[in-house]
Amino acid sequence: MLLLIDAGNTRIKWVLAAPAQKAADLGRWLAHGAVPHDAVESLARDWGAAPVRAVLIANVAGATVHAALVRQLALLQQGCAAPAPEDALQRDPAPTVDWFASAAQVAGVRNHYRAPERLGCDRLAALVGARALLPDRALIVAVCGTATTVDALTASGDFIGGMILPGPGVMAASLARHTAQLPAIAAMTAGTGAAPLAGMSPFADNTDDAIFSGCLAAQAGAIERAVVAHGGAHCLLSGGAAHLIAPRLGVAVTAVDNLVLIGLQVVAGAGPQRLLKEPK
Repeated sequence: MLLLIDAGNTRIKWVLAAPAQKAADLGRWLAHGAVPHDAVESLARDWGAAPVRAVLIANVAGATVHAALVRQLALLQQGCAAPAPEDALQRDPAPTVDWFASAAQVAGVRNHYRAPERLGCDRLAALVGARALLPDRALIVAVCGTATTVDALTASGDFIGGMILPGPGVMAASLARHTAQLPAIAAMTAGTGAAPLAGMSPFADNTDDAIFSGCLAAQAGAIERAVVAHGGAHCLLSGGAAHLIAPRLGVAVTAVDNLVLIGLQVVAGAGPQRLLKEPK
């Protein structure tokens, strides 16, 4: 069994999965969960006694989360290495732990970033997942969370570049922080609740709705502009704020949960990749 971890800017998402043998296996989880950064110490307990043989992690959350994950993974490995109970023949071996890092070519995606290793590993994992789900198609891959990334992938698997902008929650929070009278909009917090006001006019008649509408229009506009610039490519949308943005897009879109984790599932089954045993 695989333990796949996506440590993002706000939350740490994880799944337990079998290696994908075919496309239909992608995104099929045996168990899953997510915690905010301040609850990372609960993860080893959440993983429990699952027979994990390998761990693959994409971490863009920085050194503090990195160190906390190392501690939790050590507890997982110690649990596997503990003496077997009397009624068990043997204890499963401790799982291997790898950290996903960007490179020039991974699992069918060729990374044309000027410095390939500087591409966020979560963005590359999302591109790998997108190509596995919709192979041989030109794609715009938009992952909308704390930050929104909008990346262009050719039908032949070449990542030609992308854009990064504040996610809708960060946009709204910035307005509240840097203006004297504009309020904070709780509904803009990425990954919470259903999409409110889905049928609202783009021209709101109150301040809260105007902020909500403006932030989502900015997100949708960036994605639509990228689709046009990439020759009308299909849009694959993911991330905690995707449910807010999808109804406002005027282009064909496929929404997929946990695209980064799907990419890690692909990488885990694709043979030798750009993995680090000891993260730098």
